[in-house]
Amino acid sequence: MVLERIDTPADVKALSRPEIDLLASEIREQLVEVCAQNGGHLAPNLGVVELTLALHRTLDLPKDRIVWDVSHQTYVHKLLTGRRDRFATLRKGGGISGFAMRSESEYDCFGAGHASTGVSAALGMAQARDLTGGTETIVAVIGDGALTGGLAYEALNNAGQMRTNFIVILNDNEMSIAPNVGSMASYLSLLRSKPFANHMRATGKQVLNHLPLGGMAKKAFESAELGAMRFIAPSEKAAVIFEELGFRYIGAIDGHNYDALVDALETAKAIPRAVLLHVRTIKGKGYEPAERDSRTFHGIGANAFEPRDGSKRAAAPSAPKFQDVFADAMIALAEKDSRIIGITAAMPDGTGLSKFAKAFPDRYFDVGIAEAHAVCFAAGAATNGLKPVCAIYSTFLQRAYDQIVHDVCVQNLPVVFCMDRAGVVGDDGPTHMGLYDIAYMRTLPNMTCMAPRNEEELYPMLEHALSLDGPAAIRYPRGSTSGKHRDPVAPIVHGRGEVLRRAIRQTQGDTGVAILAYGNTVDIALDAYDMVPAATVVNMRFAKPLDEALLFEVAANHSHVITLEEHSLAGGFGSAIVEFLADNALKVTVERIGIPNVLVQHDSQPKQRALFGLTAEEVAARVRRASESAPQRNRELIEEPV
Repeated sequence: MVLERIDTPADVKALSRPEIDLLASEIREQLVEVCAQNGGHLAPNLGVVELTLALHRTLDLPKDRIVWDVSHQTYVHKLLTGRRDRFATLRKGGGISGFAMRSESEYDCFGAGHASTGVSAALGMAQARDLTGGTETIVAVIGDGALTGGLAYEALNNAGQMRTNFIVILNDNEMSIAPNVGSMASYLSLLRSKPFANHMRATGKQVLNHLPLGGMAKKAFESAELGAMRFIAPSEKAAVIFEELGFRYIGAIDGHNYDALVDALETAKAIPRAVLLHVRTIKGKGYEPAERDSRTFHGIGANAFEPRDGSKRAAAPSAPKFQDVFADAMIALAEKDSRIIGITAAMPDGTGLSKFAKAFPDRYFDVGIAEAHAVCFAAGAATNGLKPVCAIYSTFLQRAYDQIVHDVCVQNLPVVFCMDRAGVVGDDGPTHMGLYDIAYMRTLPNMTCMAPRNEEELYPMLEHALSLDGPAAIRYPRGSTSGKHRDPVAPIVHGRGEVLRRAIRQTQGDTGVAILAYGNTVDIALDAYDMVPAATVVNMRFAKPLDEALLFEVAANHSHVITLEEHSLAGGFGSAIVEFLADNALKVTVERIGIPNVLVQHDSQPKQRALFGLTAEEVAARVRRASESAPQRNRELIEEPV
């Protein structure tokens, strides 16, 4: 196998032309085999095989730099940069990441898991190179989906001013996860239709270079061609936007034609200014099932398909996922209230809103990879009487923090944020962990923060959020809860929690332990109670406002409190409890169980939870230890025990 001989990019440079084609085929086989076992972003990586090989052939890595936007399409790059022997560990605990990571390899010059960051990062590298007298080539590889995000335009606007070599490769496959939306998608469609014009343009300049006064003629030609492009284009700006931003546009190039890619890259390297190389690829290229259904094979679960033919493997029965329950709740509530609209940022399937879109197409809005715009758009809609629901992953909503503060909370607008993937998310790794939303939401004036303990509690919680006059945030995890604890759902009362289990006191003076759990950690608390029924279990429901009356009662009748949250301990739910107890001089011992101030690496969700003590066994053990001591309770605060 050719692949077995590749340990560095230098080995790619040494291959013959026929060996390149054979290597491409072997890489695709490896991608399908490993992703069928481990899961991962299969279709995007199948689509960049030739592009990655061409980059490794023309660049001097790691001196030269490749910045991969999002970086979920770096599997081929990893195979070619000394990680082939570990590729079978992709996305597994202790194995290699599914994204670029600076700590993993010198060939990963910039890590990323969110879109639209690549041009900014690469531009910063190029500026640093110029200031320090470097000569390396800087390349940013971005997808057309990234051009639905505002950060990409901010960087392109800045980059075009640089009179130095800097290359942006636009990998245009007409898809992000779902089909791209917006005017830029239409614009790129136009550019795909004009490769002949680009070819003629290049040929004309080559001729001029060999004629007397060719340099002057060439400059005149460059000025004239912009006018001509405006003249022949269906709209005035359609064919010239990148040129007017200050880039030299090359394209559109067949992204699966290795020779054409090498030639285009060599040309781009020689141009002493910012270059945008437009490359057309097919998502899932070389694996027919993924080509046919790139949306499904964009991000595939572990053991989800047969590599032989792409057929789905039978999955074990599982409880409905939160995203599916959310979709049904949205539809049911929208049937009752025509003011409810659903908004997503290029994640219709992941959030469940694709189902809502089919039921209410006129009330569904996919704004692209543009979370900040999604939130401000929702705020505007709310001022005109609508009830917007922004369904955005917790980790992606971080990108819209200013809009949450400035446009929603300051104006106290009734926008509901439904934050899927809140908590640990498994094999996607640190960039996708939803571990900070309680902290960045509960500090904001006018904001209400809630979390359902199970799937059944999501509908009434969403209904309550939509009834409020101000903003609200609901967090829920990836996947589903265990399904073991299905106590009847009590009505949602604003700012009130509920006691689900009462401690069985061993003696008259036993002060007992209270477990205050938030969201899906209630399941853990109930499991721990089944092991050691010496703790009162409280489903807090709200991180803001806290149920202060209930907390006074807990403090009066318990000497020890354990808080549970699938969130950062810094600034999270447990911090809110400690702040309340301290502010009210309640002398209760508090243990907080959650995620410490570390980056959570990729692994399975159960292993991630176990690593930080979010298991019934660990909670039960802490209850036993706490029950051994019985300090004085705050009996003066309340007469009746909880």
